[in-house]
This record gives sequence, C-alpha cells and structure tokens, in this order.
Amino acid sequence: MAVEEPRIGVFICHCGLNIGGVVNVKEVVEHARSLPNVVVAKDHLYMCSAGGLEMIKEAIREHRLNRVVVASCTPRTHEPLFRQICAEAGLNPYLFEMVNIREHCSWVHMREPEKATEKAKDLVRMAVAKARLLKPQEEISIPVRPSCLVIGGGISGMTASLSLAKQGFKVYLVEREEELGGLLRKLDRLYPGGKRASELLRELIDRVKNEGNIEVLTSTVVEDMRGFVGDFKVRLRRPGGLEEEIEVGTIIVATGAEELKPKGLYGYGELRNVVTQLELEEMLREGRLGRPKAVAFILCVGAREAEGPRTYCGRICCMTALKNAVRIKEEVPEAEVYVIYRDIQAYGIEYEELYTRARELGVRFIQYTPRKPPEVSEADGRLEISVFSPLLGLDVKLRCDLVVLSTPLVSREDAEELSKLLKVPLGPDGFFLEVHPKLRPVEFASDGIFLCGTAHGPKPIEECVAQARAAAAKAAILMGTGEVRVEAITARVDEAKCARCGICEALCPFGAPKLAGRAFQIVEALCKGCGVCAASCPELAIEMGHFEREQILAQIRACLEGEVMPERPEEFEPKIIMFACNWCSYAGADLAGVSRIQYPPNARIIRVMCSGRVDPVFVLEALRLGADGVLITGCHPGDCHYLEGNLRAEERVKELKAKLKAIGLEPERVRLEWISASEGEKVARVVRDFVDELKKLGPSPLKPRPPS
Repeated sequence: MAVEEPRIGVFICHCGLNIGGVVNVKEVVEHARSLPNVVVAKDHLYMCSAGGLEMIKEAIREHRLNRVVVASCTPRTHEPLFRQICAEAGLNPYLFEMVNIREHCSWVHMREPEKATEKAKDLVRMAVAKARLLKPQEEISIPVRPSCLVIGGGISGMTASLSLAKQGFKVYLVEREEELGGLLRKLDRLYPGGKRASELLRELIDRVKNEGNIEVLTSTVVEDMRGFVGDFKVRLRRPGGLEEEIEVGTIIVATGAEELKPKGLYGYGELRNVVTQLELEEMLREGRLGRPKAVAFILCVGAREAEGPRTYCGRICCMTALKNAVRIKEEVPEAEVYVIYRDIQAYGIEYEELYTRARELGVRFIQYTPRKPPEVSEADGRLEISVFSPLLGLDVKLRCDLVVLSTPLVSREDAEELSKLLKVPLGPDGFFLEVHPKLRPVEFASDGIFLCGTAHGPKPIEECVAQARAAAAKAAILMGTGEVRVEAITARVDEAKCARCGICEALCPFGAPKLAGRAFQIVEALCKGCGVCAASCPELAIEMGHFEREQILAQIRACLEGEVMPERPEEFEPKIIMFACNWCSYAGADLAGVSRIQYPPNARIIRVMCSGRVDPVFVLEALRLGADGVLITGCHPGDCHYLEGNLRAEERVKELKAKLKAIGLEPERVRLEWISASEGEKVARVVRDFVDELKKLGPSPLKPRPPS
C-alpha cells in the first residue's frame, strides 16, 4: 500500500507578547514554510483561542493536511486541546506534534531576542522532522469493573469508601488493624470546633458499617495483586491465615502514616514525662494530665533535618502544638506553657487565630536555631530545658513537669512492600508518590490506582478528607464510564526481530512484556510507555508509540543540520542536545520559564516520557553530527514515575562515558542530571554550568569542518 506523502501545517502562536514580544514570529513562520513537506505555515495572536483553533481546522480541510505542528506553550497543558481539534477536523490526534517556544524559549531568553528566534526556528524544524515520521495510533479501550478496593480504614479510607458507595459502587474496605479509625483513634479533640475525635470516629464507622455497598475487612492485608486498570485481581489474607481473592476495577491507597517515635532525642524513652504529641492527646483523652506547673512543647523534633530521611516539614506539628498549648492553658490557667520553635508554620486563618489566642492566654514562645537545639535533662525530680534564644542572645533555662515533642508523621513500615505489590512509586521521604502534584495530584502512573491522606504525606484532617473525595471522584469517573482508553504511547514488539532474550521482561517493573510463542508481546494495559525496554533491546525489536527511535533521531538530525566547526575560537557557542523526562525535568524546564529564570540559549530540549528511554544510539548520533554536549535529565533516584527508569538511564550513561573515554572523546561531553518538577532554578544552573564546561573543552572534535 502506498504511503501518503506528508502534508504538514505549522502554526505559530504569539501568545500575546509572551512569545511575540521576544521571538520574531514572522521570521519563524517564514522558516517553517521553507521546510520539506510543509504546505502551510501561519501565525495567530492566541493559537488556543477560538479563532486560532478554527484556523487549524480550516487549514486541515483546505490544504488536506495529514500532519499538524503547533509552536506555542507547553504540551503538558495544551496538547490534549490541540489533539482534540485535530480529531474534530478528521485527523488522527497522534499526527499532531507540539513545540514549546514560550517556557523553553521566549521566557528564558528575554534579553536575547535574536538567539531566542534562532532557537525557536531550530525547535520548529525538529518538530517538523518528527512530524514527517508520525503514524496514526489507536488507543485501546479496556472495560472497568464497577468495584473498588480501598486499602486503609482511617478517615481518608472511610471517606473515600462512603463517597463511592453513595454513588452505587461496590467497595472493599481493607484495614490491617482490628478496628477502623487509624490515627483518628488516638486524638482527643479536633480544631476548630473542639469536637471529640471519638464522636466523629463513631459517626463515620456507623455510616460505613450501615452502608450496604461497603464490605469491611478488618485484620486483613493485601498479599498479592495481578492484572491492570479495570480488572485487578487482589489476593487478601484474612484472620486465621485464610486467603480470599477479589476482583476490582480500581484501587485507592489510603494506608495512612505513623507518628515518629524519637528515641534518643531530648530524652525520649529515657526521661520520665518526655512524650510525643499523640501521647499527650491520649493523656488528655483519658484525663491523666493532672495540673502541671509548667509544660514545654519542642517543635521540629526529627523533622527538617539537614541530612537524612526526614528533610521535610511535618506540616501539622506546629498546629497540633498550638492546639494543645491552648487546651492546657485553658484547663490549667496557672500553668506556665512554653512553645520552643524554629519557626511557626500555622497556615490558614483558623490557625493564625489559634496562634493569636495562644499569645493572648500567655503561652510563651521561645525561638531556637538548628545549630543550637534545646537540651533536656533531669534536675531535682523535674525536667530542665536549656535553650539559646537568638532574640535575647543568651541561654534560657526552664523547669517543667512535662515536655512534649512535636514529631513528624512518617511512612508506615509496610509502605515499601505495598508499593512493590501495586507497582507504584515511593518518594525519597518514603511516602507514596503521585504522578504530578498539580496536573494529577491523586493518581499514580499505574492507571486505575489512586492515593489519598497521609499515605501521600503529612496533612491535616480537612486535607485528608478533600483528597479522599478527589481520589474517589477519579475512581468513580473510570467505573462510571465503564471503560478506560489507554494512551497510544505503549511499546510494541517486532516479532521477526525478537530474539527472546528476556531483557525487556527483566527490566519492566510493570510486567508488561510476556513471552507468547516465538516472541515477547506487550500487554498494552500494563505498559506505561516509559521506553526502558526499547532503549535496552539489543535487537532493536521494540518501538514506542509516538516516541519511535527514528522519530527521535530525526529531531536530533534536524537540530544539528548545518552544524560546523567555527572558523574562529572566540565565535564558539556550544550546541547541546538536552533530553528531558516528561514528568520531572521537562516540567522543571517549564517552571524555569514560568519563573522567567534566564539561562543561555544553547540547549535544545527533546521530550521523552522517561530518561530511561534515552538510547545510547541517540547520544552517539548527536555527538557524531557535531553536538558539543548531550545533557540527559530525569527524576531524582527514588522519585521516578516509572519506578526504576532513571536508574536504567544512570547505568547506560556510566557505560557510555567509559566507552567515549576509550575512543578518545571527552566523557564530560555527556552529562546526567536529576531535576524535579519544582527545580526550575536547577534547570537554569545546570545549563549554565554545562555551557561553561563545554566552552573550556572547546568544540567537539567530531564537529564537521566548514566546506572549503
């Protein structure tokens, strides 16, 4: 069958002055018109406006376009919109390619409009080169069972269960403890309002147990999970060692967290009357506080460490300390109450008012610095605290009857085991890691599995409830629709090339490759499109939908088109190919743009779903064609949205550097950096540093010589 000649339409957005105020859009349009297979190139003030979208649809029909390229902002927000417009005009949405010339060009090179324009031309040329090789893709549809497994019976798990059950879905609520309630069972009174936690808990449990669509399974743990979105098969271990298998369409992780027991800190576990906040809550609930003469709260115990597993803020520690300090002062007005703090994180008007209330009641606040933390000892049968006050410039000594340590919530001990069973990632702090904090805040990369509550990280009760309802809403959408469509970026195996070596099966953390007959096949519902298998296949038998090997090579070749050795050394400006993973480093580059952080315009970004997709062939081809450096960026170790893709990238880069050194090419020309979605400043710093390093190395010796 004859292959239809590509007919490409290129549409450049001014984005008001966001792009047009820096980039010479008319010049970029003229450059686009000169590219092979481009039959129409136009610009518009706002390409995402009704007028811009109609322009694209009309051009598709009038010029019989079979490929569309839009150069505007980030595809992470607008790609679905433009794909939909292509589909409405009768074009397969996967024949669309998007170029980011706002966040990655105009906003970060605002002081260099000429260089920004040249970079925009390169990016458009690269997109057109890829577009020529795009293929129509079909998304598969998977039926979804109308049932959900909720793991964890705390306030988040019960809230999510009730939300789904009220919509008519079957819910299996699994709790490993004998009772429902989680951490809520250990609290006394809630703020604001002062309601007893036990009352709220009793109301919730009664509603759960009286809901016919909820099956409560206490003293039960998840033993195994197979299947994929829409059809998960989960094996449970019940009391007495009995096993039961259930089939569900979705899963919600609401396993909660635990309070850190700070053994060895401030005398905890060694000195009498040194307790944690939850232990104080228990004393208050049981009426065991008595009438102490003095109580001191020490904040940030075991949290915000300069190094270690708990560099994070506990978020609710300050608010809990304020609540209990006010409670003690109200019940025992004559007691001296001290809050010894690094800084107070009491966000929200209710907690600002609580902070004010504490001061009005006479709670005394004493600041300390991390370099001089408080010391707790025992003297004459009481506790003595020595703390240096930077405000007074001297040591303050306090005699107390009770010292309360505000420690952070930490991930449960079984979190790692569960993450492996469900094939979902944990962050470096040990909590479950969502796909993206803004774009997909309650979802995992594994479709059909959601998270909520303190399993995700420390948060107050109201946020747990809100997140539980959000997770339930996401699960309900899937189950209510009855099917889910899987994005067509999954791996595919060429059976004629497959050598049955099993490398793909060994490397895939999702278990997508399965041996079937004479070759491996990919279970599309399990494949997440990371590309690790494609980059590792020795026979080049695996391709990725929409991120094919030749498509990425075409981008590299288009970028380096005409690249030659400079005639004068002082004219040398390094040309860098930069691979960025969709979820972290590409988002970090977006943030650098949004923040208007300026950096040199030497790097040309190629987006891949995961740094593990970067094949050594891509790097070698870039160097062969004259790139002065190749920068590979991805998620931090332990933070990969595909669990281990970044680790595979790290292994390849180490091997590649050794081979480059062996053939006499500086290994420093290849660089690997971990950059999160929140590290826009790091994107700029890494590019600046790499440009400086390459200038010291000089032009790549592989760079072609200019024609004589």
